[in-house]
Amino acid sequence: MSDESPIEGTPLIAPSSTDHPLYDNIVDSIRTVYDPEIPVNIFDLGLIYTVDINEDSEVKIAMTLTAPGCPVAGEMPGWVAEAVEPLPGVKHVDVELVWEPPWGMDMMSDEARLELGFM
Repeated sequence: MSDESPIEGTPLIAPSSTDHPLYDNIVDSIRTVYDPEIPVNIFDLGLIYTVDINEDSEVKIAMTLTAPGCPVAGEMPGWVAEAVEPLPGVKHVDVELVWEPPWGMDMMSDEARLELGFM
């Protein structure tokens, strides 16, 4: 077993700070960001894995892309940060691009599946 293997039972995606008062506004702002090739926002596509907000209102977002070769891979994390940073109460935003677990269509919301004709 390698040192990088998750411990059995450990979630692959860290939980978000859904009980923080800024969470809903942050998610609404993230929903304004779209992959230019897909007509669904990146939150409903399931590209945002974790929105972690600490007690100082510093936000750490873990996100992925539909594929590592995505043409906007270098830009999309910046778009997410630009959408969240101006929110009242947010002190700092750090967006990390992660590849584990890999994105899959099962991560999309029902609304995204409907919009893309998968339902």
